[in-house]
Amino acid sequence: MAYKLSPSSLGLMKDCPRCFWLEKNDKWKRPEGIFPSLPSGMDRVLKKHFDNFRDKGKLPPELAENPEFSGMKLFGDDEGEKELLEKWRNNRKGMQIKDEESNILMGALDNLLVKGNKLVVLDYKTRGYALKEDTHEHYQDQLDIYNYLLRELGFETEDYGFLIFYIPKEVLETGEVIFDTKIVKMNTNPERAKEIFVNAIKMLKGPCPETHKEDACEWCFLVED
Repeated sequence: MAYKLSPSSLGLMKDCPRCFWLEKNDKWKRPEGIFPSLPSGMDRVLKKHFDNFRDKGKLPPELAENPEFSGMKLFGDDEGEKELLEKWRNNRKGMQIKDEESNILMGALDNLLVKGNKLVVLDYKTRGYALKEDTHEHYQDQLDIYNYLLRELGFETEDYGFLIFYIPKEVLETGEVIFDTKIVKMNTNPERAKEIFVNAIKMLKGPCPETHKEDACEWCFLVED
């Protein structure tokens, strides 16, 4: 049996190895709550916002005014690059690689920057509250995986990426919502992403993990393997 993994499914592995094993081996799928539509709506609007500036050959103000992005531009200079970016953004297609046993690792990114001949991952995040000290750390695996996929697909990348957080600040009298932005630069490690992928496949091909002994998952103990 070949498996198809993504940053979100690998996040489930970190949260509960047993739920991850049961789902990927077609034994049982953890129930999902109602997913709010606002984040996906924001994601769509932000992509359009960035694409409008890209097509003008510019960076949007939230990047252009930050010295970290000096000498960078948005990926998508020609139609070929634009088509490639749309494919990589697609949740069903994304960036994909296969290992020797046809297991797939995939990821759908938000955007890319170009610095010289190297790519830099840029990911949008929407939050309702100010960032905590460790908020960005929850996305480390995601950025590592994106960088790993790009390199495996033959592209050169910088050893870092950016998260850009949009946080609602106030509503004007006209009804417009004003957002604060917070940009976090994060070092990335593609080799760590490869290790996560390899270990995940090894786990899935082994016996079903036991239920949590401590801090028990509220779901997996209900299911027999």
